[in-house]
Amino acid sequence: MKSFKRITFNAPVTLTFALLSLAVLLLQCIFGSSFTYNFFCAYHSSLLNPLTYLRLFTHVLGHSGFSHYSGNMMLLLLLGPILEEKYGSKTLLAMILLTSAIEGVIITTFFNVAIMGASGIVFMFIILASVVNVKEGEIPLTFIIVAALYIGREVINGIVLNDNVSQLAHIIGGACGGIFGSLLNKRR
Repeated sequence: MKSFKRITFNAPVTLTFALLSLAVLLLQCIFGSSFTYNFFCAYHSSLLNPLTYLRLFTHVLGHSGFSHYSGNMMLLLLLGPILEEKYGSKTLLAMILLTSAIEGVIITTFFNVAIMGASGIVFMFIILASVVNVKEGEIPLTFIIVAALYIGREVINGIVLNDNVSQLAHIIGGACGGIFGSLLNKRR
């Protein structure tokens, strides 16, 4: 039996995302929640403010507390390495950036709410993982079940609950995951 000799940085995009999110959370502990609100929370603001555009990408790194952070990171760290190995680091980073921007633009343009956290990215990962081994002309039953459970739950929660959770971000992330998975699998 081989012994382990080293720890590897096996999924650079996933691990860097988790570490950056942790750094933002620690900085929030030092500088207060206004730091996170100003730099890591997307909300409707002036198009003349350069931070408006930055926050479209950085809002996924901000979290309201350790519980919010750990809930997102558990799934991100579970699925991220699998997706990064399948699609490559550059492609996964592009999907994260596109999903962040899409969800940020939609939510800040059409809704008067603030958004932060990686749950849209996590939902993108969940749906994307369910279509990893799709063959042309087939729709996996696992994809249908996962989409129905995760996205269906968010639609219902969005209608029924008033809980400061952005179900719309989850739905947008899931939709992005389905679109990315479909496009990438067609290309292969």
